[in-house]
Amino acid sequence: MAYGSEYGSEKKMAEGGNDAELLKEKANKYFKEKDYENAIKYYSEALEVNPTNAVYYSNRSLAYLRTECYGYALADATKALEIDKNYIKGYYRRATSNMALGKFKAALKDYDTVVKVRPNDKDAKMKYQECNKIVKQKAFERAIASDEIKKSVVDSLDIESMTIEDDYDGPKLEDGKVTETFMKDMMDWFKDQKKLHRKCAYQILVQVKDLLSKLPSLIEITLKETEKITICGDTHGQYYDLLNIFKLNGLPSETNPYLFNGDFVDRGSFSLEVILTLFGFKLLHPDNFFLLRGNHETDNMNQMYGFEGEVKAKYTAQMFQLFSEVFQWLPLAQCINGKVLVMHGGLFSEDGVTLEDLRKVERNRQPPDSGPMCDLLWSDPQPQNGRSVSKRGVSCQFGPDVTERFLEQNNLDFIVRSHEVKTEGYEVTHSGKCITVFSAPNYCDQMGNKGAYIHLRGSDLKPEFHQFTAVPHPNVKPMAYANSLMQMGMM
Repeated sequence: MAYGSEYGSEKKMAEGGNDAELLKEKANKYFKEKDYENAIKYYSEALEVNPTNAVYYSNRSLAYLRTECYGYALADATKALEIDKNYIKGYYRRATSNMALGKFKAALKDYDTVVKVRPNDKDAKMKYQECNKIVKQKAFERAIASDEIKKSVVDSLDIESMTIEDDYDGPKLEDGKVTETFMKDMMDWFKDQKKLHRKCAYQILVQVKDLLSKLPSLIEITLKETEKITICGDTHGQYYDLLNIFKLNGLPSETNPYLFNGDFVDRGSFSLEVILTLFGFKLLHPDNFFLLRGNHETDNMNQMYGFEGEVKAKYTAQMFQLFSEVFQWLPLAQCINGKVLVMHGGLFSEDGVTLEDLRKVERNRQPPDSGPMCDLLWSDPQPQNGRSVSKRGVSCQFGPDVTERFLEQNNLDFIVRSHEVKTEGYEVTHSGKCITVFSAPNYCDQMGNKGAYIHLRGSDLKPEFHQFTAVPHPNVKPMAYANSLMQMGMM
């Protein structure tokens, strides 16, 4: 009997193993089709059947990386290595997760392990060298940092002496000012993949820095009963989709105000065109065109996801430094009619945060790893009550009860945030109190999602959702300028 029982148990385990493999293959199929949500679902089911398989954890880790759930990706890669410390892909995944989170030293340690095990692996060696370069660069920056006030790039620029060559026939500012004609000409110029003269780009950046630095961290506006505002979510360097928003909804004007809710750059390979267009409209309509900072308007993200590389490729490293300075002055949140709060990420890791606290945030810096500024840029809603560890590895996830308490304390009706791809371009959660809007359709040319924008009217502040689909763009792939460390293989 003992033998029969043991045999039955082994048979059941073997069948379970087969079931898990079938689920893994199903997940792999979805992954190849770039349906990462379903891939994650079936990797998770495979792990329920066989929770001791390092490959399943590693594969799910990669799917989480593709959906920007860096915290979950890191946890899965770590679990894979706990199961099998010799599983080399686990080190790759963990290094990539740590890179995405800006934890370069931890990533370097894992790349070092891979190189030692596979000394002839050219890809591993390249990634190790690239990561090592970043670690040394960061150490150098810390070493030369001092308590002295850092000089602005603006101080070292002599824009007046920059000459515009005779053969440049593109748009120019009129007497140093952005005009409606200039904006229309610049958008057409960018549409043809032409580069704005560096003098004009610097003029826009210097002027917009001066304008943004005079604004509070929390912008407060009042819509009259007959007025409306359009709120857009992430645009992520998808310039041709930005043009489509303006085609569908009209150009920004005194009577057609817009609020763009962060993540203007990175991933998409026309980030410069997007951000210069948005900055131009901010200068043209300073009181009717609003920009809030996203988690991608930060140095670490720009270094990894393409904006720094794009600015250096199209202009110079000095210009990127100026962009970095400008991004630090972007406001962090906007309150409409005292009832609707808009921010890029979401609510806070602790209860008790007030609008007054947001007004007091010192924003002219790279975001810290915790606290209200970090949460405004990074947090996400979750369906269950309470808070949990963030899927991104930064900030937290907050439930409907957290939203309810925050709104009640601050006498608000609901929040609008962005930060997450949504299949329909928007999502309403927490009993209508938490709205997500995302304006980069077919994100990264692969997600197949719609884009959306929201109209809010002063009369009732009831959100009206408008969806749109991706439009064709020139054959330049997303992530064309991204750090090579973020280029990930299949399995």
